Amino acid sequence: MTVELPLIALVGLIGYFGIKFLRPPLWLIVALLLGGFLLADTFIAPAIESGTRTGVSVVNGTSD
Repeated sequence: MTVELPLIALVGLIGYFGIKFLRPPLWLIVALLLGGFLLADTFIAPAIESGTRTGVSVVNGTSD
């Protein structure tokens, strides 16, 4: 059985429950979001994308 779930829904659920149960300070949430946004436009972005694709293929049990 294959279940397809959009990545944004999964990230949203993890974020919601993470904030609800761990209760991090608001400044930390803002710093992490801003840092991730700024990191996406640097030289390390291709490595992040490659690692993400590899992780997804491992979880899905597929190979590219």
